[in-house]
Amino acid sequence: MNRRLLVVALLVFTGLLLPLLLPEAVQTAGRYDRAALAHGELWRLISAHFVHLGPRHTLLNAAAAGILVLLFGEALSARSWPVVLAASLVAVDAGLWFFSPNIQWYAGASGVLHGVIAAGGLALANLRDWRGGVLLALLTSKLIFEQYTSGDLGFAGGLPVVLDAHLYGALGGAAGLLGWRIAARQLLVR
Repeated sequence: MNRRLLVVALLVFTGLLLPLLLPEAVQTAGRYDRAALAHGELWRLISAHFVHLGPRHTLLNAAAAGILVLLFGEALSARSWPVVLAASLVAVDAGLWFFSPNIQWYAGASGVLHGVIAAGGLALANLRDWRGGVLLALLTSKLIFEQYTSGDLGFAGGLPVVLDAHLYGALGGAAGLLGWRIAARQLLVR
């Protein structure tokens, strides 16, 4: 694993695990909350992806993040990671706000993690790695299942799951990587 990727991994883990040290009231104040956002508490658009529903939720998301860094560490460039993460985060927030008005609150990194899966699958497929196509097919199947059955696959261990966040995050991660690649090519042409 290269040094830049290690820095990305440490930042992700720190960002996910550090909020565990905060009192529960502060974590609750960091959640995506539709009513609070409508009253101008815009920090929640970022903090919602770092606060969780408790230690188990945090550890599940941190473990998933670790697996994704190992899986896509070489396929995604160190410069594309922040773009994919930011695009996924923005897509989850915008998607929940504009397309899922029934969702009143959200906390956790699962939407952003789905964005990393989508971008990583695309990156592997671009490298002609068979795992990319398989991963994209599995992710697509999972998202379709979640959207049409309104049920998760049981990975959350009984925690409430905002399924729409997974869809929006995946779309954002894919768009972020594709946008990054197009921008990088444009910069190289000039």
